[in-house]
Amino acid sequence: MTRPKALITGASTGIGKAYAQKLARRGYDLVLVARDRARLEALAGELRQAGAESEVLVADLTQSADVARVERKLESDAVISFFLNNAGIATVEPQLKTSVETIEKIIALNVTAATRLMLAAGRAFVAEKRGTIVNMASAVAVNPERFNGVYGGSKAFMLALSQALTRELNANGVIIQTVLPGATRTEIWERAGTDVDAIILPERIMDLDEMVDAALKGLELGERITIPSLPDAQDLADAESARLKLAPNLSRNHAAARYR
Repeated sequence: MTRPKALITGASTGIGKAYAQKLARRGYDLVLVARDRARLEALAGELRQAGAESEVLVADLTQSADVARVERKLESDAVISFFLNNAGIATVEPQLKTSVETIEKIIALNVTAATRLMLAAGRAFVAEKRGTIVNMASAVAVNPERFNGVYGGSKAFMLALSQALTRELNANGVIIQTVLPGATRTEIWERAGTDVDAIILPERIMDLDEMVDAALKGLELGERITIPSLPDAQDLADAESARLKLAPNLSRNHAAARYR
């Protein structure tokens, strides 16, 4: 029997790596996409020992040619039925001092590449009348004043695009979920040039495994917008629910109990 296959961008560390490990335990083989070959190969070896075949696809998704290679993989490998659109970068630069280089990198990766790959997965999955797309956004998509506006804007764009595609995808047997986590302890903070503990209270920083478990639980429950984060993020979910009238599809914050 052929095992289902998941393609994950940003798979070498953090959220992408955690999803890869958890999906492998759920019976998926993996296509692992990121820039760091050594880390990808190490993860692939770990997953193979756990019984999951893992293909490494080294790609810099700020480069159009590399995005195109991943698009071709999504559209040509009919076994792929799960796409985690996770690769992204952040910044903590002051709003009005955000460099042009940073702006261009964030838009290239968080918007352009993520959009192209979401649509490629959508085309492939609609043709098969099945599949799941998970877009990794952020709680700042609905509360942008809490973080750098360029980053928040990129995540708000992903939320809007996901919502726009939902009806068409659902009508063709494809599930789409957008995950809006709060602050989660991953390497994205170091790459943004900051210590997360210096800018966010430790009790407000979410455990990586707990966040991913909550997002996967939301997927099982059919939530197409999931906010697996801290109690204050549930306030965001409630506000967004009232604005968009999507209450049945919003997360009830499965991971909040730990912080109460």
